[in-house]
Amino acid sequence: MNSALALQVMRFGFLALLWLFVFAAIRVIRRDLRLAGQPRVATPPARRRGGSPARPVPSGGPSQLLVTEGSLSGTRISLTGAPVLIGRANDSTLVLTDDYASTRHARISLQDGRWMVEDLGSTNGTYLGQRKVDGPIPLEVGVPLRIGATVLELR
Repeated sequence: MNSALALQVMRFGFLALLWLFVFAAIRVIRRDLRLAGQPRVATPPARRRGGSPARPVPSGGPSQLLVTEGSLSGTRISLTGAPVLIGRANDSTLVLTDDYASTRHARISLQDGRWMVEDLGSTNGTYLGQRKVDGPIPLEVGVPLRIGATVLELR
């Protein structure tokens, strides 16, 4: 009789552990769904990967990158002189959840006092206005930059 009681206690213990696992999984899924609707924008690093400090942004020039269309519409990224990496990778400055964006899609960087956009070998391309970006191209204020369903502008 004692072994039957022990077996029953073990069954209830296993059932309790199973339910704890289910509740933990539901909690993680709810958190991920809640975070999926929020834009994920990383703060640009103060120093470049090579160790040299970020170039100073020219005064009076554009100071931000604004997402005008797409799921992150309204998102603003302050331009500090550090390169802005755009893509689906989690370590990108602007993380896109677009199927038409590559993991490392494009980079916006400051070169000789001008903001330049460069496609990083993406599959579907990067477009500045109506022109496909095939090398570093100067990014002008107000000209739309299209990456998949996302459109950005320099402001």
